[in-house]
Amino acid sequence: MNSIVQDDAKSTASTNKFGLAIRTLSVDDSNDDSSQLNPPLRSSLRTGNNSSWLQALGGFLIFFNIWGIPVAWGVFQSYYVLEFLPHRSASDIAWIGTIQGFFLIIFGTFGGPLYDLGYFNTLAYVGTFLTILGMMLLSISTSYSYILLSQGFCVGFGCGLLYIPSLAFVGEAFKARRAIAMGIVTSGSTIGAIVYTIVFQQLLAPIGFAWTVRVMGLVALLAFLCAAPTLLRGPKKVAGPARSLIDYTAFKDVAFITFTISQFFVYLGYLVPLFYIPTYAQVVLHTSENLANRLLMLTLLSSTVGRLSASALAQCFGVMLPWVICCVISGISCLVWIYIRTLQWFVVWCVLFGAFSGALVSLPPAMFPRVCPDLSLLGTRMGMSWPTTALAFLIGTPIAGAIVNLETANLVGMQVWSGVCMLIGAVQLVALWVMLSREHNGQILI
Repeated sequence: MNSIVQDDAKSTASTNKFGLAIRTLSVDDSNDDSSQLNPPLRSSLRTGNNSSWLQALGGFLIFFNIWGIPVAWGVFQSYYVLEFLPHRSASDIAWIGTIQGFFLIIFGTFGGPLYDLGYFNTLAYVGTFLTILGMMLLSISTSYSYILLSQGFCVGFGCGLLYIPSLAFVGEAFKARRAIAMGIVTSGSTIGAIVYTIVFQQLLAPIGFAWTVRVMGLVALLAFLCAAPTLLRGPKKVAGPARSLIDYTAFKDVAFITFTISQFFVYLGYLVPLFYIPTYAQVVLHTSENLANRLLMLTLLSSTVGRLSASALAQCFGVMLPWVICCVISGISCLVWIYIRTLQWFVVWCVLFGAFSGALVSLPPAMFPRVCPDLSLLGTRMGMSWPTTALAFLIGTPIAGAIVNLETANLVGMQVWSGVCMLIGAVQLVALWVMLSREHNGQILI
């Protein structure tokens, strides 16, 4: 990020009469500082060269692990509750998965500024080591506390060190096609979740839990090794004083604050269906566990298509239009979910929800540079914004679970919670769209 200090047009921070930071853009591209860079780097900034696309592939493989493993948590939850830890409550076990996801996101607070200082390679090495170590320790864990430490804390911490730096590193390499690049990267999470779910289901019976987890760890290691040649060329260490974990000007930046609030509400609702689709299929529609898990995989596969499609549309219509539309439809679909009572319609619903909700993951990283006046602080601001997402990840599904009554097969409260949260997030996105359009001289497509 220190090698790139400007976006498509010159961006500076100024202050309005209320003391709030706003962005002003120079329409004269000749004044863009990137014009002073060498031609190959300038080309990479605008369209992405072959090296840039290799970085996107590396980011895909990183997300294959750091999000694929946590999103596949549903198969672990079922196994722990029914077989491995039957003496622990479902609520106790669920905390392992939510803590893993919480640490994945919250440690971006540290990873972002360290990335800005040029420690990307160090973060990659340490994050990879901790993720694989956590999986191997999980394979020999026999009690709740050890599983919590290995799968919840160690894996979550390792994945967290890789999360925001990987996004920032790939995002830096693109300008004109950043949305597509981010769509490719974030689609790795759903592909990874599908692969790890299949591996767990197919190997658990023949080789047992310990070796199944070891195989998953080896798959993760292979993905990391394949990503290494494309990613371990990060920014060099920057000389000078260490940076603060906080950019205090962000607290006066209305667009940044609105972006952060919108992400909080969107993620309060977005993850709930992914956690409860199998439960709904078994409890309400009375399907088998195997079919219920396949419905989840169908949703994730559809989400992958949706992420890539939304990213392609963002190239033509800007990021905000498909982002807002997909958020609104995702929220409404959760409310429509209340009235679905047949397996056929639920299959259709899973496909549609996956397709539209996928954009809620792929488009925010592509939009984030627009709410960061100084791209040299991109990692720091990402680190400041993502903790709210981590909090939403931590509390969203437990709140939904608290209002679910499995004894009476009543999941309406969960469905309403998910839908309303995403619609509130959509309102915030519309407000953000209006702000950015005004700051960009009335430009509608942002």
